Amino acid sequence: MYENVAIIRQTPVSGLQMPIKQKVLIVDDDSFIRLALVEALRSWSYEPFEADSVATAEAAVAEIEPAVALLDIDLPDGSGLDVLTHIREVRPETITIMVTGNVDVPNVVAALRGGAHDFIGKPIKLEELRVTLRNSVETRSLRREVSTARNERAKGSGFSRIIGESAQLKRAIEVARRVAESDVLSILLQGETGTGKDLFARAIHFASERANAPYLAINCAALPATLIESELFGYEKGAFTDAKQRKEGLFEQAQGGTIFLDEIGELELPLQAKLLRVLEDKTFRRVGGLKDIPMDVRIIAASNRDLKKSGEAGEFRLDLYYRLSVIQVDIPPLRERGDDVILLAKHYIEKANGKRRGTRLKGLQPEVERVFMAYRWSGNVRELRNVIERASILEDGEYVTMNHLPGDMVTGSFVTNNGGTGIVLPPGGIPLEAAELELAKQAMERSGGNLTKAAKLLDITRDQLRYKLKKSGEY
Repeated sequence: MYENVAIIRQTPVSGLQMPIKQKVLIVDDDSFIRLALVEALRSWSYEPFEADSVATAEAAVAEIEPAVALLDIDLPDGSGLDVLTHIREVRPETITIMVTGNVDVPNVVAALRGGAHDFIGKPIKLEELRVTLRNSVETRSLRREVSTARNERAKGSGFSRIIGESAQLKRAIEVARRVAESDVLSILLQGETGTGKDLFARAIHFASERANAPYLAINCAALPATLIESELFGYEKGAFTDAKQRKEGLFEQAQGGTIFLDEIGELELPLQAKLLRVLEDKTFRRVGGLKDIPMDVRIIAASNRDLKKSGEAGEFRLDLYYRLSVIQVDIPPLRERGDDVILLAKHYIEKANGKRRGTRLKGLQPEVERVFMAYRWSGNVRELRNVIERASILEDGEYVTMNHLPGDMVTGSFVTNNGGTGIVLPPGGIPLEAAELELAKQAMERSGGNLTKAAKLLDITRDQLRYKLKKSGEY
């Protein structure tokens, strides 16, 4: 089918590793051209292979995995463009260079659209070919590096990074997975500060067909409105005093990919109107520009506020809310995720151990677990991570103890100095039944409505908890 013409091989010297020669496939029905190219390639330290038809070329591609393929367009049983298509399907990393004596515009256009890296006419100039091959091999190497980097980035940005087993979190992840696989262009993530909206946004991007395109993020609360506008849409030279040259905005840089607009509820109303027009028309203009630019970008917006309520209060455009919330993913707060608090704490302990000198932490003391399960975690996962990092620095032993938890966490929840459990009475006092009811409601909230888990948090039986809730009319 094809002939391996790299006949002479040097035997590796013991203890030395010989450099790997790049394989180059020559596809041409002219045996004299193949012979000349074989000799040239061998002298340049490549490993050449031959094929004289579409059929032999496709067989060679399947077996030898060439780094570069030199393809003649006119072949006895078809066209080199057919081989180009085949290579793109089965060996996308192979760099293809079209070689032909009939250089015309339709062939050039077809080859470049088909993914050819370059085009060389006959008669072949060997020095030109040598430079083209060197550039092609470097391009292939860079593509591999980029592909590897993207794969590593995707591994670290997928749904597997979102830790938890609670029903509420699993529902949010399931919705996000389905959205990622769809062609929906507008997604809204709603959740309190620190719940992991940025993790969800990244996971949606890397689980979608846009994974190989750019993912760009901007915090709408961190920049003034004028700067956000130029960051999103770019600007033309002379659009304002410091606009010395034209600049592309995120919408241009992220073409084919995803833009994450964090804390979108902080956008000023005039900019909300511009963003709405962009979403509706799927075009945008640079600041100071006159031309509409087509947009192919998925927008993932996030807010720690209820945007619908903000819209009803006149603080956010309701029409923009409805445009963004084609699919809405509600990310639950940590206090509603039950045992996920302990799972996450152990995860952050493992991460802290990687930076910790001396004794590794093994986990949490039982009273710390009780405090963690009862605490409201207003900062959610981010707050929990900070608490664990603090403890990992200050603890001398193998377990996180009450001694190094933040003061408000200890005072506002449990414990006395002797290690027993108790409740700190508010300065103004509180009716005993009201305190019991409040604790029962908090336990039900933490456990996601699971009576058994809630009773365990309160150290009472399931029936006792049900009785207290029924008595209060809450169940």
